[in-house]
Parts: sequence; structure tokens; C-alpha cells
Amino acid sequence: MSVESYKLAAARRALQFVEPGMRLGLGTGSTASKFVELLAGEVRAGLQVLCVPTSEETQRLAEQHGIPLTTLCETPLLDLTIDGADEIDGELRLIKGGGGALLREKIVATASDRMIVIADSAKQVAKLGAFPLPVEVARFGMTATRNMIEMLAADAGCHGEITQRLLSDGAPFVTDGGNYIFDCAFGPMEDPEALDEALKFIPGVVENGLFLGIADAAIIGGPEGVAVIEAQYGESQEAV
Repeated sequence: MSVESYKLAAARRALQFVEPGMRLGLGTGSTASKFVELLAGEVRAGLQVLCVPTSEETQRLAEQHGIPLTTLCETPLLDLTIDGADEIDGELRLIKGGGGALLREKIVATASDRMIVIADSAKQVAKLGAFPLPVEVARFGMTATRNMIEMLAADAGCHGEITQRLLSDGAPFVTDGGNYIFDCAFGPMEDPEALDEALKFIPGVVENGLFLGIADAAIIGGPEGVAVIEAQYGESQEAV
């Protein structure tokens, strides 16, 4: 089986957590898009849900498939968010933001009673940090912000190259909120919480891609099947 099939298996298992009448947050990225497409099939079959997309990309996909949408202004409390991740450790701490939607993803996730992460098994890591940490920053004073990120990250024990995310044509990547992103190649993190707290001190940092204490469960697709990992137990159960 392929990585894509593992993603699809995880997305399909996540559908079992969706109940009629739920208010759902819809994640962004390759795995989350598979869930959106599967959810669309259920909606066409009569499932009634109301959804908040975490990016303009996801909004376009959901609209294309006829999924009913709302906003957090209209529906500020959600029942469940289903989203992907770039890395997941054993405590269900995450790195997200590879798709550039980390700010909206974190807002939607924390507005939900429950967040479930769906991913393929390659996203599981012993320590966060092999994937560069995305940090969304305001355009104003971004060089000063970058210097502060480097300094305070070092105080938190994190060192590595910090680069501005660019498009294939060399233009700056711009988030849905109009901000830029620095990708921070810090390597394995001994204390993600310390880094998260350090980044929150920097005025130019809008948000960072560390999702700590947010995910309630992870659904992981891999060569041995689908594992559901509940945060409160820290144990996985193999689903047939």
C-alpha cells in the first residue's frame, strides 16, 4: 500500500467520529482534503453538518463539493475539528503549518470541543523538529522579528537556520491572513513548551506551528492498519 492509501484510511476512520448535526472544523492539507472529500459523500447521502474551513483552499474544496459552511463569527463553538499534521510525537504534540494555514488551524481547533488529527505513520516522531517549525509573522519589522526568534529560540535550546518561505517563482509566501512565514530548522526539540512560550513573547510573531495540548486523539494510517491514539490514555488501539 502507498502513503496516499494510509492517508485515505485515516480519513475514512475519522468519519466514524462525525455525528448528524455536528459543527465541524475542516483542516487544511493533503490528508485533511481526503477527509473533506469523504465527508462530501456523506453529505450527499443526507448527513447534516455545518463546517468551518481553516483556509481559503479548504473553503474552495468544500464549496465545490456542496458542504454547508459557516464562520466562527456565526458559529463560534464547534463540536469537532479534523485536521492533519506535519509531525506527531508520543504525547500528541504537533507541528503544523506546512500548508501555511497554522493561524486559522489553531483558532478553529481551540474553538472546538475536540480535535482529532489524521495522518500517515510517517508523521509519527520520537521528538518534534525534523520538520522545520513554521512561524507566521507580521510583515512590518520582519527582520527584527527574525532576529528575536533566533535569540529567544536559542534561550529555549533551539538552534538552526531560519528562512523565509518563498513560492516557486521566488516571491514571498503570503498566508490567508496576509502575513509571511519563517521556517525554522531547529532539529529535534528537547522542550517544545519552552520554545512555544519564548515565541509568544515576540510581538511580531502572529502564531507558531506548535500545537501543544490541543489534539485529543490521532488517527494514524500505516502498513499495519489504522491506529487510534487517545491523548488521555496514551495507548493505541488497532482498528480492523
